[in-house]
Amino acid sequence: MARTGRRPRPPAEEDGAATPDTRDAILAAARAGFARSGYDGASTRAIATAAGVDAALINHYFGSKQRLFVAAMELPFDAEVVRLRVVAGPRDTLGERVVRFFLELWEEPVRRQILLGMVRSAMTDPEAAAMVRRVVIEGGILPLIAETGVTHSALRATLVGSQLMGLALIRYVLCVEPLASASIDSAVAAVGPTIQRYVTDPLESL
Repeated sequence: MARTGRRPRPPAEEDGAATPDTRDAILAAARAGFARSGYDGASTRAIATAAGVDAALINHYFGSKQRLFVAAMELPFDAEVVRLRVVAGPRDTLGERVVRFFLELWEEPVRRQILLGMVRSAMTDPEAAAMVRRVVIEGGILPLIAETGVTHSALRATLVGSQLMGLALIRYVLCVEPLASASIDSAVAAVGPTIQRYVTDPLESL
């Protein structure tokens, strides 16, 4: 029989089998895809191509695009770390600590991909918006506000969330200058007092 000169592909390549790093590769590609295009715009086929795997492996590992989104958008911080860094400190500078922690999350490249994916997806997909609401407001900001012992913590948490999400949209998604290139210290000084009012001032004065 004549030789074709073509080397047979390894079995893992032939049938789409996974390597030990496949799941991590899919998650990395998903974070990049959701950050760039949002939930609606990022197809599982494009994510699989970027990860260098067969699209069937996304279903194998995650079951659906929605579950992949949930896994890729995992909360990018430890709630206990937030408590120690933000709540533990003088009450009259709590707003500044909240803003600084929030901006420092966005400045770290991997976390920025996760957060960009959350924001862009929440703007186009109701299920993604609900997940972001649970993660950011209910899972992140609300427990933080409640720990201060103030009244109406749920309303205060949504006010804080509206300010922080608006800040993220202008600075990191739309990249509006001069806020986009302002230093963290400048942004903290500008936005911190507003967050402080939302957390500690009487609601009728807000």
